[in-house]
Amino acid sequence: MSHDWSKDIKPEYDVIVIGGGLAGLTCANMLARGGHSVILLEQHYNIGGLANWFKRKGHIFDIALHGFPVGMIKTCRKYWTPEIADMIVQLKGIRFDNPQFSFTTTYDREDFTRILEQRFKIPRENIEGFFNTARNMNFYDDQSMTTREFFEKFFPGHDDVVRMLMEPVAYANGSTLDDPAITYGIVFSNFMSKGVYTVRGGTDQFMGKVREELLKNGVDIRTKCLVEKILIKDRKVAGVIAKSRRGYHYHIKSKAVVSNGNLLSTIHKLVGDENFSESFIEEVKKVRLNNSSCQVYIGIKKGERFDYIGDLIFTSEAEKFDSQELRSKNTTSRSFSIYYPRTRPGSDMYSIVADSNADYDDWASLSEGEYHASKEELIQRTLDALEKYIPKIRDKVDHLEAATPKTFQKYTLHLSGASFGTKFEGLKVSMGLPKEIPGLFHTGSAGIIMSGWLGAANYGVIVANDADKFLSSGAGNV
Repeated sequence: MSHDWSKDIKPEYDVIVIGGGLAGLTCANMLARGGHSVILLEQHYNIGGLANWFKRKGHIFDIALHGFPVGMIKTCRKYWTPEIADMIVQLKGIRFDNPQFSFTTTYDREDFTRILEQRFKIPRENIEGFFNTARNMNFYDDQSMTTREFFEKFFPGHDDVVRMLMEPVAYANGSTLDDPAITYGIVFSNFMSKGVYTVRGGTDQFMGKVREELLKNGVDIRTKCLVEKILIKDRKVAGVIAKSRRGYHYHIKSKAVVSNGNLLSTIHKLVGDENFSESFIEEVKKVRLNNSSCQVYIGIKKGERFDYIGDLIFTSEAEKFDSQELRSKNTTSRSFSIYYPRTRPGSDMYSIVADSNADYDDWASLSEGEYHASKEELIQRTLDALEKYIPKIRDKVDHLEAATPKTFQKYTLHLSGASFGTKFEGLKVSMGLPKEIPGLFHTGSAGIIMSGWLGAANYGVIVANDADKFLSSGAGNV
């Protein structure tokens, strides 16, 4: 379908938001509520970023594992609408199954304490010390302690406990045992308050309501619009150059620009190193990309069903937790998000999304034939693993599809298909952009702790407040 995103576009806005991921959407909504004129430019045909979906043969697939802390309810109620917040419900059956242990949990502090005491024989004072230390962590704390050292302090010699506590967070934001402990502790303590939550009704309905709220607040949403350059004049933001699908270029002026794109792409490609100080670029060079992920989408035939096997399953054949194994191309470690008819009220369809961490380089160097063969191997290995929980699963399936880091790169334009943005050092760089170039802001997955649905939305709020202060001060006026 043809799509002229430039129709009726204004020549100037207070703020241009580049990218429609959850951080960009939340930022745009907050700024529009605050009375600023906002345009949101998204290169994809849909808003949502990695909080997105697609349709196949009557199935609606969320594109990745969607699980977040209870804090998402408060964030949505405060910065979106009560109706959106009411869509968020708890996943009651979180299942672990690996060579070291197998059990189902509600994944909250009370149940984890019971499991740690009864199954792993951990002293109560160690458990309480661990939880309390994690709960009191802040992103500006000392970064010298690693997650590995954090675990060893409270659970020495217990690699089984490390696996139970670490594996889900590694799926959620790409954390490793060698990252700073605060990047683990902050995320984990959020989940530990009341468990894991997801969207009842599906991401498609969630994003539909998000779009309605944005439009109600006056955000000008333009999809299929690729921003090629952020314009800098007199060392301040001046606007952007955007390209339509038909190849036309448009200059849009603004006092502020918020990039919801990949942090490194924003700096090197959209702005250009020449616009930053040498010392800042030296800090940028230290920023590492986080890893990516693979998915297998499994649609169950209409009329077929299976018994309840849990809402979210973390399964592996690896002997113990290993960050390298977790993201290797032939990993046996994956999660299954199970979508029952009750997950999407009004639907009688079942579907499953399998998720595994991955490294871009394992997929990028393959020839076209090797790539397609590897995708098929990924699908078949995933079905083999799922057979344990749903016997004769292949007889029940009517759609199979796989996504890889290359898929993520294609649809999100993230460098190396990074699902989780950058490692921890990226947060300082992201937050430091306005000091280098007044009016330039970044939001999104940065520094691990600002990732996932809750981290992204809350970072969007933080950046919206910073941009509002900048605009209200008159600093953006020429």
